[in-house]
Amino acid sequence: MAKSAGGEIPEASREGLLEEVANLVESPTPVLGSFDPDFLSLPREVLVMVMKKHQRYFPVEDPATGELLPKFVTVANGDIDPDAVRVGNEGVLTARYQDARFFYNQDIQTPLEELRPLLAGITFETTLGNMLEKADRVTSLVAPLGAATGASAAVLATATTAARIARADLSSSVVMEFTSLAGTMGEHYAVQEGLPEDVARAIFEAALPRSSGDILPTSEAGILVALADRLDSLVGLFAVGCAPSASADPFGLRRTAYGLVQTLVTSGLDLNLTDAIAAAAAVQPVEVKPEVLREAQAFVERRLEQLLVDGGAGVEVVRAVLKQQGSAPALAARAVGELQAEVATGGERLASVLTAYARPTRIGRGKEGAGDAADLREDIMGEEEAALFKAYQEVAAAVRAGVGVDEFLNVSQVLVAPTEAFFDKVFVMDEDMDLRKNRLTLLKCVAELPDGILDLSELPGF
Repeated sequence: MAKSAGGEIPEASREGLLEEVANLVESPTPVLGSFDPDFLSLPREVLVMVMKKHQRYFPVEDPATGELLPKFVTVANGDIDPDAVRVGNEGVLTARYQDARFFYNQDIQTPLEELRPLLAGITFETTLGNMLEKADRVTSLVAPLGAATGASAAVLATATTAARIARADLSSSVVMEFTSLAGTMGEHYAVQEGLPEDVARAIFEAALPRSSGDILPTSEAGILVALADRLDSLVGLFAVGCAPSASADPFGLRRTAYGLVQTLVTSGLDLNLTDAIAAAAAVQPVEVKPEVLREAQAFVERRLEQLLVDGGAGVEVVRAVLKQQGSAPALAARAVGELQAEVATGGERLASVLTAYARPTRIGRGKEGAGDAADLREDIMGEEEAALFKAYQEVAAAVRAGVGVDEFLNVSQVLVAPTEAFFDKVFVMDEDMDLRKNRLTLLKCVAELPDGILDLSELPGF
């Protein structure tokens, strides 16, 4: 039907609507209709939303340009008079578009900065206040997040401007009618009033992702605002007792947290969750207790685990990484990728490393009498102890914060032979207490080398 008008139905418009319409009609009969091309001056999103939400019409676009055509397809039920159905539906759509044009033209007369105060009339949460107060918190949070991620002064300025007015379109007539267009209309209005393109884009991206499978923010400023908004919601709502339960999540915090870690992982932005959550707590209008901070972070890290498993990584692989790097989603995702690749190729390096660390961990950790690296005495070490100590020093010098799993597995190979020789020739629990302490300390130091990188005990074979 759409092809007969020189167009096609956009793939995005088929999703959901096709199934909905199929469930509404027993004997479907498609009818092609049209509308006044003058309405194409309205934003595409408004036109499509009116067709899909109010009328359950399928929009038609030019396959060559992707632009909307002044056509639509409706589906009637049973034996019908196609002309009568077409005329009737065209009349209804025209009335809807006239209303939308009135709302849109009304909205563009008012700058977003002037719409912003009206947010005071929209409640976010009773204790946390209204949307204007939330916008102020998000704006305040942009600076510490930007500093933590190394954002430039220009990006910070753009993000701060966008954060101030990113929610202002909630007060607009179009968004009050079509709430799912929040952010989308903010971008349109920003462009209409001549704001910089990067500010307009950040306003739109502040709302991303809106649902599962949605696009993610990509601009630096947009990412900062989106992260600030989600962190404010998570920490504030956890602080006032609105954390999700097993059966209810009225504020959609699971989706909020999933979108947060999706954005961090996809952008590769190195942001520490502990610091970010603390920064969000500092701008809340209520006290955020330490246990709330821990609960909020654990909640976000569980969403990170879900994201990485959804991406195809094994549960053991993900948990081995997150036990040590869960507070840094971007770094953790890279580590999971490297570890999963090692497992997929047979894991020979990994197997040897697991063996090298397993016995030192079981024997050295938690034993009474073990000291720290500074307590080690080379003067009482035998040949095998000295060889293991040398290998330990080599690995310790190479291991640092943020080191990749691949590099860690490579450098840890030097431990394999000395560890085996040590346990073949050395009796750890010697009656000489100085020797015993020195050996336990050496094993404890070796066992601590993976700290901050992997929890090897989560992996099979450890």
